[in-house]
Amino acid sequence: MNRPFTALFAAFEAVLVAGIGLGVLLAPLTAVWAFTYGLRIDWLAFYRIAADGWLLGHGVDLTVVPDAGTAAATGLPGAASPFDVTIAALGLGLLTLLLSARAGRRLRGLEHPGIAAISAAGVFAVLSCIVVLSAAAGAVTPSWWQGILLPTAVFVLGMALGAALPQRDAVVESPRVAPEAPLLTLPFDPHGRAAVLIAWSVRVGAGSAAAVLAVSAVTVAGLLAVNYATIVTLYESVQTGGLGGGIVTIGQLLLLPNLVAWAAAWLIGPGFAIGAGSSVSPLGTVLGPLPSLPIFGALPAGAPAFGYLGIAIPVIAAFLLGALLRRRISADLASIRPVIMVLAIGSGSGLAGGILLGLVAWIAGGSAGPGRLVQVGSDPMLVGLTAAMEIGVAAILGLATGLRRPPVRVYEDERLAAR
Repeated sequence: MNRPFTALFAAFEAVLVAGIGLGVLLAPLTAVWAFTYGLRIDWLAFYRIAADGWLLGHGVDLTVVPDAGTAAATGLPGAASPFDVTIAALGLGLLTLLLSARAGRRLRGLEHPGIAAISAAGVFAVLSCIVVLSAAAGAVTPSWWQGILLPTAVFVLGMALGAALPQRDAVVESPRVAPEAPLLTLPFDPHGRAAVLIAWSVRVGAGSAAAVLAVSAVTVAGLLAVNYATIVTLYESVQTGGLGGGIVTIGQLLLLPNLVAWAAAWLIGPGFAIGAGSSVSPLGTVLGPLPSLPIFGALPAGAPAFGYLGIAIPVIAAFLLGALLRRRISADLASIRPVIMVLAIGSGSGLAGGILLGLVAWIAGGSAGPGRLVQVGSDPMLVGLTAAMEIGVAAILGLATGLRRPPVRVYEDERLAAR
């Protein structure tokens, strides 16, 4: 495959990823324009809504300057003044990440993968620029530099992840072929004790964070199933009609990753807020006026019985990972004294897990509107610190369970080397 065709194929992949993400919002809005409004109003207004939603889903901040009629219709305090919307509907960003990872796997198999990656990233940046410039009209204005940078960063990250993942149908090279020289020489020994210690710390911390998010997803699914009747009642009270209800449903599906991140903050302990002065935590729920989203009917009311037991989830996850991996860790780090190894890896895993969960809380929160809605989500610093303590202490206990002292020969070798 020659270079021009490689660049063209990569550009098509970028257009496909951007088009699917934007089409998820634009297709139902176009249906509303056609069937509900009978093509009587300007279609560009619906396109701008879709473009603003696509940008918001990738973390782009929107500045809203409502007119008097819109501000009065919302009934929210402070709606007459300009306000920022900074909360991202993470479902769109996750969709771009998954599609770009698939594109990265496809582009890796081309004859010129470097040219393909540069072409795809450049085309996606141009498309993001077109979207942000075409959406900057009316009452909503996106941040132009974020609109170019952030969607492109998500796309590049997805391509990098896809290219790094092993291929299922990878061809096994003949043993006669000499191995290729490494493209990058690391400035440190990847098999040294420090590198192995850091690697195991990240594995235990990331595994604990992933376990918390997995339990959070199951918890959100269970709450939606248990409170299904309440959610349906809220749908009926909104009275959006068939197409409008479909758009509301799509919007709520795009917010599901945010709900999972908030549920993780609930399990860790700090909880989250939907508006200033509100709190949803294992100790109880205090809510004020909520946005008209039926999915909020799944929120727990009052103080849930034994809600504090949710805090045990990150503790159990880190403890089990430490206990299950202690033999492999001790075998890789046999030259380090057991107590030092346990404390170092336990503390490192707590740091890694806290940083990851704090980043998730930071990405999933932000401002959702004027007035009290400027605070939606959880406190990332508090979530990260709490998760670091829970994961770190539990990992230390798990690693210390049944950990054997390394052979005496190791210490004898160290003493001989010191002489």
